Formats: sequence, C-alpha cells, structure tokens
Amino acid sequence: MSIDQTLRLLAKARGLSVADLATAIPRAGVATVSAWMRGEKQPGKDQLDALARAFGVPAGALLAELASTFDPARTRGEHDLLAAYRGLDTRRQGALLEVARTMAGMRKGKAE
Repeated sequence: MSIDQTLRLLAKARGLSVADLATAIPRAGVATVSAWMRGEKQPGKDQLDALARAFGVPAGALLAELASTFDPARTRGEHDLLAAYRGLDTRRQGALLEVARTMAGMRKGKAE
C-alpha cells in the first residue's frame, strides 16, 4: 500500500478531514496535505511524525506501510488485511487475531 493510500485510510478511519490534518501539521497547508493524499508529494520526517501523532499511530507504522510495498512476498490480500487490522480498536484487533489463529490451526501464537 502506498503512503498516500495509507494516509487516506487512516484519515477515514479516524474521521479526520484534510483541513483537520493541515491544522495538526506544522508548516503544512490544506493544499500540501491534499497533495500527500493524492500521492503527488511526500511528507518529510517532521511531517510524518506529526501525521503519526494526529492519527495516534507510531511514526514507524507510516514508514512500514511505505516499506512494505517493496516486499514482493506480501500479497494484495495481506496488505488489505493489515490495513483493516490497523483500523480497528485494540479489543477488535485481539478478536481478529484469535479468529485468524483459529482458522490457521494455531494456539497462543504457536503452530500446533
């Protein structure tokens, strides 16, 4: 998943508009944030840190999404599943993990 897709997904999941994000990011106006979300520009390090704070995620999560696009072993479905997981609250993340482990025949994170 590209960083612009990640930003759009997180903004939607958190209910934040482009204007909301522009307000939370130092030296970034609405036009700049819109360009990030369209994939026309990339945020810098300080801006990534501010975006992470606005979304309530670790900055590495934003970068991990960008880096994961270079992983040829990860399928589109894996990207979609990870994005969906990250959009859930902690309780639902735990429930989803339990379902996935059960379906995979695993218990407590270990293969049977």
